[in-house]
Amino acid sequence: MDRLIEQYEQKFAQVLDAKQAFAFWKGRVALYAILKAMGITAGDEVIVPGYTCVMNVNPIKYLGAKPVYVDIEPVTFNIDVNLLREKITPNTKVIIAQHTYGYPCDMDAIMDIAGKKGVPIIEDCCLALGSEYKGKMAGTFGKAAYFSFQWNKPYTTGIGGMAIIPASAGTGLPCDSIPSGLRRQGDTELAEKIELLRANEMCLPSTREIIMLWAQLVVYRLFVYPKTAAFAQGLFRYLTKKGAVVGSSSTDEFEPVKASDFFKGVSGVQARSGLRQLKKIERNITHRKEMAQLYDRLFEERGWSARQYDASIMQPIMVRYPVRITEKDKALAEAAKTGIELGSWFECPLHPIETPLAAYDYQLGMCPEAEKASNEVVNLPLHLRANEKTAKRAVEFITKFTPVK
Repeated sequence: MDRLIEQYEQKFAQVLDAKQAFAFWKGRVALYAILKAMGITAGDEVIVPGYTCVMNVNPIKYLGAKPVYVDIEPVTFNIDVNLLREKITPNTKVIIAQHTYGYPCDMDAIMDIAGKKGVPIIEDCCLALGSEYKGKMAGTFGKAAYFSFQWNKPYTTGIGGMAIIPASAGTGLPCDSIPSGLRRQGDTELAEKIELLRANEMCLPSTREIIMLWAQLVVYRLFVYPKTAAFAQGLFRYLTKKGAVVGSSSTDEFEPVKASDFFKGVSGVQARSGLRQLKKIERNITHRKEMAQLYDRLFEERGWSARQYDASIMQPIMVRYPVRITEKDKALAEAAKTGIELGSWFECPLHPIETPLAAYDYQLGMCPEAEKASNEVVNLPLHLRANEKTAKRAVEFITKFTPVK
């Protein structure tokens, strides 16, 4: 393996205090590696929140397993633990705990349910790098965790993903439920199986893909700022459909059939970019925390609701700042015209809006809270290129619309 990639994996593992980290071409590939190494196969059920990206569901379908959707609670948009237990069957093999927008899940409740049912947990940390639950980082509770470094994530390598094996008990079950003789530092067996999969089945990105990704990263660093974000996003989606850029989502992946080159490793370009990003990860986390607090204050000053969470239990590091409004489509259209960076995800229970829901075993009405959120939630930027001026413009713009009470 390329020494640069090894350094990137080692550095990321250090940041999360993980036993081991494995870098991949995309975050969904990292999830696929974890699931396959765990032996997930046809007939198995994997529990996921009904408010997610379809690319998180693809790896489940690629392995022939069935996604089982649990509705969300409306404040943190995370899985509703009161509905979780009834969704577990003898075929349930994994619970995926997604820390939505950066809000950590109620891990005590999830781990209690999982422990009693004997079901391991995988944490989806694609939106929550640096978030903490009761003083412990998101990604360190379950059997494994995965991260994404796509354009809108906590930091970007263009596209990219990482799987980690926590340096704790590594079972995904509450430590108190594990016999002392079985406790160990990380799940060595799972790590070895992921390593074996990489050695025997993983392909590498093509030279063309690497060059295209490098060029896109250069353009992103030079030209994509809050005022240009809407235009850049629209252009990028158009070019992705035309195959002119390396997109985070291809239309081929909307079909639940595994593409021959899906299981793909990370490139040196991504590893080099990731190492640069990790050097400033503390500044990134501090900036996001301060920006979110600024949005809290600005919204409260205008009589709108700020974020609601118990700071004694969680410290969320938000990837974006979610806001509920009644005129989502109108706001998105006007934001694009006026140079306001306004995010639309999640556009439907299985983002993006083009997703053929039936192909992913989702029927409208399954998760009413998730569907309601999809119709109401927009999100505001917190990244390092956003500043106080960005926040004030965004809040002034969004408060022209009607908040959801």
